[in-house]
Amino acid sequence: MAFSVMTMTDKAAARVRAIVENSPGARGVRVGIKKGGCAGMEYTIDLVTEPQAKDDRIERDGASVWIDPAAVLYLLGTEMDFETTTLRSGFTFHNPNQTSACGCGESVELKAADLAELARQKQVADAHG
Repeated sequence: MAFSVMTMTDKAAARVRAIVENSPGARGVRVGIKKGGCAGMEYTIDLVTEPQAKDDRIERDGASVWIDPAAVLYLLGTEMDFETTTLRSGFTFHNPNQTSACGCGESVELKAADLAELARQKQVADAHG
């Protein structure tokens, strides 16, 4: 089984499919990060009509999400979800590389993933399964 940069929940996949269905020419969304906000970085989500060749792609139940190559090290192991509360609805990211977040939840501090540790965990998992 190939290693995926990110995963997405059923709710996130359903929301991506709904976005594509309501956006003529859209094929999915693209996730990235940018500098900004009070904690230093923000997640970005853009509509994809033409995927970029170097983007990683994940798919679940017909929903496609492309990942900006510049964001891969910050997004390794992240689960993309979609939640609706009484005050807002939107994509959320459960990211093991997040070291802190601001009070509003829109801005995060991220560290690059430890590739040596990820490789070690994969070896242990492969040896046991």
